[in-house]
Amino acid sequence: MKNKTNYHPGCPVLELTLKCNLNCVHCGSSAGEKGQNELTTKEVLKLCRDLSDLGTGGVALMGGEVLLRKDWYEVSKEIKDLGMLLSIVTNGYFNPEKIIPKFKKLEVDSITVGFDGLKETHNHIRGYDDAFDKTLKFIDMCNEAGLDVCPITTFHKMNFKEFFDIRKIILERGLDWHVNMASLIGRFPKNLLLSDEEYYELALLIASSQKEYSKEKVIAGHNIGFHSQFIPHLSLFPEWNGCHAGKRALGVKSNGDVNGCLPLPDEFIEGNVRERSIIDIWNDPNSFSYNRQFKEEDLGGFCKNCKYRLSCKGGCTLNSSTLTGKPHNDPYCLYRIEQEVFGRKLEEKVQELMEKYSIDL
Repeated sequence: MKNKTNYHPGCPVLELTLKCNLNCVHCGSSAGEKGQNELTTKEVLKLCRDLSDLGTGGVALMGGEVLLRKDWYEVSKEIKDLGMLLSIVTNGYFNPEKIIPKFKKLEVDSITVGFDGLKETHNHIRGYDDAFDKTLKFIDMCNEAGLDVCPITTFHKMNFKEFFDIRKIILERGLDWHVNMASLIGRFPKNLLLSDEEYYELALLIASSQKEYSKEKVIAGHNIGFHSQFIPHLSLFPEWNGCHAGKRALGVKSNGDVNGCLPLPDEFIEGNVRERSIIDIWNDPNSFSYNRQFKEEDLGGFCKNCKYRLSCKGGCTLNSSTLTGKPHNDPYCLYRIEQEVFGRKLEEKVQELMEKYSIDL
């Protein structure tokens, strides 16, 4: 093992291509056409071997649409041959009868499929009138084939009101459900971001769903929910101790650029695997300094004087950097909303929201 740091990348995300067969509203990569100067097969295979040498336990492949890259199977096989877990993130807009046999042969460990709402909503978000039917068929056939398939929903103003409808469709199939929140990246428009109150409501709905089913069944994204007085901790991690970028998380873009979390803006790029190996970049003491060398004075806004500031470290770097222009200042914080937005009416407001959705924590 060549990891010489105190940090370990759990499951790096490799963006194999920007080419995509859909046109999703919330796409953080603005995917569509194949990206310029994408890594060659030889370069990606070397990257996989380097990740194995680094001691990584698994790799997640995504795009764009990963299944449109001609060598996706070869890359996937290399990951499995190296003894790492293989996760594939896809939009499911394919003929499953052609893809599933390959998944089975590879023994893919996890398949994540984007699922954004009821038929009209999903089709609108994805940009095609048949997207819902094709994606749901893909999910169903993966499930029937005994594959570990997990739908993921990215919430924003267009689909937020369909939370329970989406949950019903997924959980009645016996599947796990990954719940995420759209961030201000790629082609996602700011006017579709969840408001403070909608964000708080989403956290309440996740908490209620986890109570009814389990955290393993309804899986919250890492950027949802910090230090609420009423809402329990939502993540599968036992507690929130700051952003994982460059500490547990690692992303490599289709052109070889490396950052601590794949969707982070370009100012967080730490190097390129064509110039330095992923091992050298990860082990560089100057890499990912915004998280690895965090200092209290880095905090901004509400976070600067928050009682959780030294453990939380300002929340999600992606939300903070895209919404405030710098890290360690994430406005999507349950504690901040309770203190600044709800204030003295906090208990009354929480009770009102729980009655609105007929839930109980």
